[in-house]
Amino acid sequence: MVKLMLTILTDKNFLLYAAQNYQNPSCRDIHEFNEDLRRIKYIKKLITRYVESGNLKERLILNHLIVLSNVFPPEALCRILYLKMENQMIYLKPFLLMLSLLPKTIQNVRTEKIVDTDNIGIDLNIVTKLKQI
Repeated sequence: MVKLMLTILTDKNFLLYAAQNYQNPSCRDIHEFNEDLRRIKYIKKLITRYVESGNLKERLILNHLIVLSNVFPPEALCRILYLKMENQMIYLKPFLLMLSLLPKTIQNVRTEKIVDTDNIGIDLNIVTKLKQI
């Protein structure tokens, strides 16, 4: 069995990586692709707002993640999210676990390192709110 070597994902090759992994058969133009990528910014803003004010819009975050998981395979999505939101993974992890999207490892983001997702912390307040859904 041949194991594929993952290219190191950086901000420089992010758009190419996202485009290569984008799986939306109904996509008609670049506008739809960019609209889906903007969801990552929205998630980041929602989590930043939660950190600053304690106001969590968990259903909106879930909706954005569900849409993203419908157009990106889980491993690619988690690599993209880790690249764009590494410092916020503690808040994102409960959502990814709830949706069964979080892989055991996230590989080659910015460097040739392998991140064991078990070592990423978790926000217990978010876990509590997600259990209520």
